[in-house]
Amino acid sequence: MSKFFALIPAAGSGSRMGHELPKQYLTLNNRPMIYHAIKTLYHDPQISQILVILAPGDNEWFKYDWSEFTEKLAMLKCGGNTRAQSVLNGLSEAKHKKLIDENDWILVHDAARPCLTSDQLRRLIHEVANDEVGGLLAVPVADTLKRSDKDQHVSCTESRENLWQAQTPQMFRYHLLSKALHQTQTASTTITDDASAIEALGFRPKLVLSDSYNFKVTYQQDLSLAELILQERKNT
Repeated sequence: MSKFFALIPAAGSGSRMGHELPKQYLTLNNRPMIYHAIKTLYHDPQISQILVILAPGDNEWFKYDWSEFTEKLAMLKCGGNTRAQSVLNGLSEAKHKKLIDENDWILVHDAARPCLTSDQLRRLIHEVANDEVGGLLAVPVADTLKRSDKDQHVSCTESRENLWQAQTPQMFRYHLLSKALHQTQTASTTITDDASAIEALGFRPKLVLSDSYNFKVTYQQDLSLAELILQERKNT
């Protein structure tokens, strides 16, 4: 029977935040940001194990107490120069260690999406577990989209009909995701998420409705919003 594994690529520097400390370790409600993503994944009974992919030289991880997640948490120091390379390295290392089988489901989640809820996670697994390809959390685009020219003047207004904003987790079987990421590496194709790699093989991942609270912390002001959301949930 296929199992469900969460994989968190956390080898990036988060340079757009303007901090020397990698983004995943920035303090959010008195915890490193990545803690909140791990916690939601850890408490889902369907997730067998959480694999955190760190940069080889990352020693920041060991400054924190992860003991509450011991039963399901594994750390692999095999991160690459890109998100896609980190995911691929993590998959390869997990397979080498015989942690994962070919048909197991992999849920790749951003370390910088700390506001994922258990309901969103359960909905993704429920709707995608019987899909032949896999799928991802996403939200329909609500804002008007403008395309600019090189001088940052409006070039045109893009139609938002049938446009969705991709989120994570993104859930695919090991063998398909590994194949897709290998192909993008050999073809030197630039991808920004795992679904893009799957699409490059000609497959059509399923979109599972999420909400805007599951946003990615990218800029400094995003930290304040994430703190408010997490604090509100804690108080309810």
